[in-house]
Amino acid sequence: MNNLCKVAVVGRPNVGKSTLFNRFIGKKHALVDNTPGVTRDRREGRGKLFDLFFTIVDTAGLELQKTSNLQAVMEAQTQKAIDLADIIVFMIDGKEGVTPLDRDIANQLRASEKTVVLLVNKLDGRKRVDLLGEAYGLGLGDAIAFSAAHGQGLEELYHALMPTVDRVNEQLKEERSEAEANKNVQLSIIGQPNAGKSTLINAILKEERVITGPEAGMTRDAISIDWQYKNTPLKLVDTAGIRKSQKVHEKLEKLSISDARRAIEFSHVVVLLMDATSPLEKQDMKLAKYVIDEGRGLVIALNKWDAVKNKRKVLDDVAYKFENQFSAMKDVPVIPISALETYNIYKLLDKAIEVYHRWNLRFTTSQLNKWVSYVTTQNPPPLAANGKRVKIKYATQVRNRPPALALYCNLPKEIPKSYDRYLQNALRDAFDTQGVPVRLYYRGGDNPYVSKK
Repeated sequence: MNNLCKVAVVGRPNVGKSTLFNRFIGKKHALVDNTPGVTRDRREGRGKLFDLFFTIVDTAGLELQKTSNLQAVMEAQTQKAIDLADIIVFMIDGKEGVTPLDRDIANQLRASEKTVVLLVNKLDGRKRVDLLGEAYGLGLGDAIAFSAAHGQGLEELYHALMPTVDRVNEQLKEERSEAEANKNVQLSIIGQPNAGKSTLINAILKEERVITGPEAGMTRDAISIDWQYKNTPLKLVDTAGIRKSQKVHEKLEKLSISDARRAIEFSHVVVLLMDATSPLEKQDMKLAKYVIDEGRGLVIALNKWDAVKNKRKVLDDVAYKFENQFSAMKDVPVIPISALETYNIYKLLDKAIEVYHRWNLRFTTSQLNKWVSYVTTQNPPPLAANGKRVKIKYATQVRNRPPALALYCNLPKEIPKSYDRYLQNALRDAFDTQGVPVRLYYRGGDNPYVSKK
């Protein structure tokens, strides 16, 4: 349960918290009675709502006055549940309406800066509109009309919980995999044969660590070297040169290239080393595409810069070609270097570490939703084939390494590629994801009951 998003249910005594807890865990685990204060300890269980899984936490009811030491201890347990929660479900009693204590609790929850979902439980139909309006005045957003006993309002609650539950669960999953993986920044040097990869590794380490020479294909195995740079542990990987597949005939070279591709797949950031005297050949572009498709951070290093005469033209040509070939990655950092002369070697490493941190970027849901509101106002999504307007409702980050966002909309299959490119470029402008591929996934907000019938 520690590896799932935590949802804490809070509110005054006897508003229906334990009834909701029992509904989420699918059995009568918590005692339920009309007597206030039945729940004293915070209780945890594995909760399920349609296809969402989370840890649900039932808490003691909060009261205005601590009449005993026991009440103070119960309230401390509830406060701890609030502090540890990713989402807080705040329940108020629809029969009694908004009370002064509800307002005090709402103030406390706003100060926590946690995601809060407001439920008006036991709501009488005649008072529905007035009470929902009164609950909105608590400053926690729109309230959901709910019945914990009868399961009314579960669909609205599902959509309110889904973005945060998805994001936190994916984040916890990533953190578990990160903890299991090597903690070093995996930095692979790739390129065509004789681009100077081994020379670059030796220049970084300031020693003849790998064999170099004028002949192409000196490196056959991907060689991994642990090294510390500015308090950042690196795993430098020197790879075999990757030629066009049509030119590869020997079995040994095929195995070497396969080894280099595996190195890319396990990398965090890849430095694509090119010969600056003849950069961006077709094979270079294929290698760049492979790195981007694998979701790795990318830095271009133009080697043998000391031999280039028209330096400005070379940089402009590289920028132009990337902008046309990879519209979603047109801002890949390009660093001119000379491995032989050790020019700009450490500037290249600094940039690679910058890209690594961007590769791990996490955005808050509020940041993303402000961004969605802005970009869709500036350039609204186009009309769908049926004449309906595509509406992007909200966004949340579902993972990083590289950053991946889920955008929830009414017609996810109607987003054209041109508008997807617009959103990717707008995201880059807003959050500076230079050198990092970004994944956008479009999801519908359909009724969750449909797939359950």
